[in-house]
Amino acid sequence: MKTTKQLLGAVSAVALVAMSSTPALAAGTSAGTTITNSVTVNYNVGGNAQNAVVAQDSFTVDQRVNVNVTAIASPVTVSPNQTNRVLAFDVTNLGNATADLALTTALRAGTAANISNIRIFRDTNGNRSLDANELTAGPITYLDEVAADATVAVLVVSDIGINAVNGNFFDVALTAAAHTSGTAGTLGTRILATTGANQVNVVDTVLFDGAGVSDAANDGAFSAEGRYTVSGAVLTVAKTSRVVSDPVNLTNNPKAIPGATIEYCITVANAAGAATATGVNLLDDLPADVQYSAGFGIFINGNATCASGTPGGNFAAGAGVSGRDRITGTLSDVAAGQTRSLYFRVTIR
Repeated sequence: MKTTKQLLGAVSAVALVAMSSTPALAAGTSAGTTITNSVTVNYNVGGNAQNAVVAQDSFTVDQRVNVNVTAIASPVTVSPNQTNRVLAFDVTNLGNATADLALTTALRAGTAANISNIRIFRDTNGNRSLDANELTAGPITYLDEVAADATVAVLVVSDIGINAVNGNFFDVALTAAAHTSGTAGTLGTRILATTGANQVNVVDTVLFDGAGVSDAANDGAFSAEGRYTVSGAVLTVAKTSRVVSDPVNLTNNPKAIPGATIEYCITVANAAGAATATGVNLLDDLPADVQYSAGFGIFINGNATCASGTPGGNFAAGAGVSGRDRITGTLSDVAAGQTRSLYFRVTIR
């Protein structure tokens, strides 16, 4: 009998080695599966065949919890005062059982006052952008009943503040934490590791996840971060004046006396490496002590020295604050490293 037991143990060991070499999916065999292994021993006594001896072993596959989060196409370029800017992520259940995955976000770098309204949406069509139907469906806080080996596309959506400036960045982490599944439409409880020795015919739990950007290894969660990079215009606006002529000296060393002609020059310069400024509208309410010179007109899109402009802009008498005369004009787009100007003339009353 001792010899028979030893033989059975040896054959069982060989069978287990063979079983372990079989390729498996990332999630592996499903938790709760019963694996049964049998061995049959045939033998003779006195040259005569005897009844075979059979041994069998069964065990239950435990749950391996493993979650992964991946940022897609990061960083994302944004501009100040933009809304609903998207960071795309994939969330994958690498465990061997269906799980609910709770989702949370955290700002890990950047000025909190310049980013707001951070939400999570399910990317239902996987196109990595926030579509109207997804916006209508509303934000989510968890993924329900995610099967083993399944990947779900999600979107982290934020609003960028108007005070964000060129070169700012915001690092936003997305964390997925494994929860029990079971009731559709309801987030289960957080999954914890089983303590102590392996239990027979009971599904134990092992936390198998790695360390993310804001979580530790083997905690039943994983986190990854995406980055918003701000590309904004960096405008410098200057307004200067020069005396063109006066009634006494004419254009020879003229002075700013009543009746003198003054040229106002407004320049808009954009810094090198900045984003192009578009829709550049200028508004200038004139002092009551000067009168607009309609004969000269208004010139737009001049250079840095207020020359080479083209006629444009508008004069509106009494349209400004407290009934002051108003000058308005629109410049063409001001690209990085470029300066455009608006200039006009007035007469001192």
